[in-house]
Amino acid sequence: MNDWLLNAIPAHNVSWAIFTIIWGMGLYALWRGIEKPTIFITYLWTFIFVTILRVLAISLIPLDPPKGLMTLTDPLTGVFYGESNITKDLFFSGHTSVLYLCYLCLERKNDKLIALIATIAVACLLLVQHVHYTIDIIAAFFIVYPVNKFVKYMLA
Repeated sequence: MNDWLLNAIPAHNVSWAIFTIIWGMGLYALWRGIEKPTIFITYLWTFIFVTILRVLAISLIPLDPPKGLMTLTDPLTGVFYGESNITKDLFFSGHTSVLYLCYLCLERKNDKLIALIATIAVACLLLVQHVHYTIDIIAAFFIVYPVNKFVKYMLA
């Protein structure tokens, strides 16, 4: 796939920054979810549906990894899957989806701002590391939003 934006960005390994933000935001959202369980329940149900959609999308839209891909290494969960590198799970970005979902589920204005900044930062860092094509990242927003709206409607 010819991705002009990705081609314009030199590849660098920024795994540590990506996972610091993801795990930090995850813990923050979990804390808020413990304070208000409806946040956690909404997040969990939306995550389940988004995961199902990701499995379908990855199966139906197999993409070759971007040129210059630098392997993304999670220092915490990497111990479970060892040295194997997954590079065909591109469409749509799970990393972006998870953080955007935090943004959609959190309720306080400052929490939402933190989650939005985290989402944009990780989206940019994923491009810097050449982990996803631009369309993988943009699609995450357009897929997660209606799924979250549907879950909120169903839980109301």
